[in-house]
Amino acid sequence: MGKHGFRELKVWQRSKTLAVDIYKITNQSKLFKDYSLRDQMRRASVSIPSNIAEGDERNTDKDAVRFFF
Repeated sequence: MGKHGFRELKVWQRSKTLAVDIYKITNQSKLFKDYSLRDQMRRASVSIPSNIAEGDERNTDKDAVRFFF
């Protein structure tokens, strides 16, 4: 794919939306006060689109696939 082609992937688009939604939910709910759970949920949600983007930057498909699992 390369050169930011990951942005065209539905899975990346949905995972980015999920991360934004998680941030909104954790700001507005009781989770806001549970700092460790809130932060863990946020980090987990951001890791999905981040891994897809990082895999896209790899030189080979075999190397890129490692970031999707």
